[in-house]
Amino acid sequence: MTTAIRSMLARCCLLLGAIGIALSLSAVGQLAAAQQTENLWKDVQDRGVLRAGAALAPPHVMRDPKTGEYSGIFVDLVKEFGEQVLGVKVQFVDTTWDNIIAGMQAGKWDVALALNRTAKRALSINYSIAPWQYEISFVFNKSNPKIKPDWKSVTDFDKDGITLSVMSGTAQDHTITEQVKHATIMRLPDVDAARLAVSSKRADISVDDADTNMLFAVVNKDWSATVKPEPSLAKQGVAYGFRKSVPLDQIEAFNIFLQEAVAEGHVAQLGEFYVNKVISGGQ
Repeated sequence: MTTAIRSMLARCCLLLGAIGIALSLSAVGQLAAAQQTENLWKDVQDRGVLRAGAALAPPHVMRDPKTGEYSGIFVDLVKEFGEQVLGVKVQFVDTTWDNIIAGMQAGKWDVALALNRTAKRALSINYSIAPWQYEISFVFNKSNPKIKPDWKSVTDFDKDGITLSVMSGTAQDHTITEQVKHATIMRLPDVDAARLAVSSKRADISVDDADTNMLFAVVNKDWSATVKPEPSLAKQGVAYGFRKSVPLDQIEAFNIFLQEAVAEGHVAQLGEFYVNKVISGGQ
């Protein structure tokens, strides 16, 4: 056998070896990807319980302070899906907006309620469709001498000496943090504390979901004024969140359920019911 032939055979062996290694690595990668995919609905049915992480945001997610029972638009919808489609009980787990994503990713609950859909967050979690729409509004005391009646934009309100009250970790917290350069942001743990800060005049403006702020304004209509900033702030869909390991084709079953609820007017009816309940003092 000539030296040239031996050299050619050696190169062929090296090439075949490299191909073999590449195929092995590809198989390992595919296996790892498969292992990272969870069959959520089967796991939930085997367990008999769908766990939902719930942070307060009326009228989407509310909790009775006396009984601890959860209610609201997003609470009722996931409860109906769990009971009617999966045939399981739904357990609501208390959390905060600072922890709702981390708790879901750690497996403490299966689904997160009432999350704003953002491109950045979609890099780390999967979403359902959005059965509800969201934007930020400002509520303030109309007699507050710091605030001018013709203010409309975020820039108008972004003044030294103005204090904005917001729930820590929420979409509105992240949005206003990016926008505000001069005003002070007072971050508080829950919706009641954020509202109380404005009612007690420790803060000048409540920065919140327009639906939640609308309820706050109606209850305090004797002194409150509301502005939806122009241009709009964070016009986004409100949806359910899932771990990235839950495939989109599994979430599609939930999406079909939500699409039907929207098309039949059920979501709008839930919204009207819970808005009126809060206004009438039922929550």
